[in-house]
Amino acid sequence: MDKIRRKLLGATSAAALVAGLSPAGALANNPVKIGFSMPLTGGLGGGGQASLLALKIWAEDVNAKGGLLGRKVELVYFDDQGNPANSPGIYTKLLDIDKVDLLFAPYATVPTAPIMPLVKQRNKLLMGNFSFQVNDKTKHDMWFNNAPWNTAEDWSKGFLEAGRSAGGKTAAILAEDLEFSQNLANGARPYFKAQGLNIVYDQNFPPSTKDFSSLVRAIRASNAEVVFIASYPASSAAIVNSIAEIGLGPQVKIVGGGMVGLQFTPIAVNLGSKLNGIVNYHSYVPGMALPGVESYLQRYTVRAKAEKIDELGYYLPPFSYAIGEMLEQAVNGTKSLDDRKLADYLRKNELKTIVGPVRYDANGERSNPRVIMAQFRGLKDKDQEQFRNRTAQVVLSPAGDKTGDFIAPYSKAAAAK
Repeated sequence: MDKIRRKLLGATSAAALVAGLSPAGALANNPVKIGFSMPLTGGLGGGGQASLLALKIWAEDVNAKGGLLGRKVELVYFDDQGNPANSPGIYTKLLDIDKVDLLFAPYATVPTAPIMPLVKQRNKLLMGNFSFQVNDKTKHDMWFNNAPWNTAEDWSKGFLEAGRSAGGKTAAILAEDLEFSQNLANGARPYFKAQGLNIVYDQNFPPSTKDFSSLVRAIRASNAEVVFIASYPASSAAIVNSIAEIGLGPQVKIVGGGMVGLQFTPIAVNLGSKLNGIVNYHSYVPGMALPGVESYLQRYTVRAKAEKIDELGYYLPPFSYAIGEMLEQAVNGTKSLDDRKLADYLRKNELKTIVGPVRYDANGERSNPRVIMAQFRGLKDKDQEQFRNRTAQVVLSPAGDKTGDFIAPYSKAAAAK
């Protein structure tokens, strides 16, 4: 076998020399394959398309600099439709048939959680993409999430502090029956109780729910003053519409918190003025001190407009681009594609990205989280450009990113201009 390997290697070197290339030059024609699935259709499709474009831009940028270890980067990806039943099969194919070198995770918790056991079993590095607590049970030591959060407290702290500052003492929790939403709600409950809030309403709902009128009426009847919602895009939009139609009552100080989808441009534009007053998590809004993001988004917007996807790209694209930046630093720092060596580098070093410095804890989550809570203000209907204004989403927390004060109660904030 060793004799055959030497013959093959010798033949490869000879062929390279005949072609006028050194063996290193031949290696440059052997791309570094990075594999992943992505929800390009389905309820998470809008976010997945934006994330994919960001990764493509990173690959183009790194290839323009000579690639990784002198080899061109090639992205190999498939649509998982946001369905957790699809992602394990896709990642098995990527490893066994496509023979990819490295892995990115799909966007979001739901399609990522099912692949964690597989990736751990195969001893593969996995660069996460806006998942939440998918590694809590698996404990894979080669997982690194790009998201700006760590624990549920990172999400609920700023939201609850605003609600309590307005006198909120009772809470309602409404959570979709999906892994992300349940993880978030399960973390919010003990935190709320520890901070002295009385939870007067606590309800899960299936992802198939279309009509939220009875749930909104039940929240209203509970007289809750702090209304925390954990939901995925389609449900988030439907809940906002139902709140706008039915109302939550004058006692509500704050509503929102963990609603995925309100960050996506098409959803935000369609909801328009119905968003006013809602306080929700975000990753980036105009006015934050991240100049790397601003310059990047100028390039992203041109491409997104041509591809007819989320043109603003505030939520996912900068952080998706950062996935590539962090991997690139690890490869350059180790001069290797070895998963273990890359993981060790990522854990031990502060990484420079367009979304700021990133440091990881032992579980592969951010040790320097930066989850912002922002309040929608003065929005009109069907106006995309208004979201470029710093006054459209006022950052309430963290203190270092704050751009304005919280307006309460919710009814007052909803009417504020």
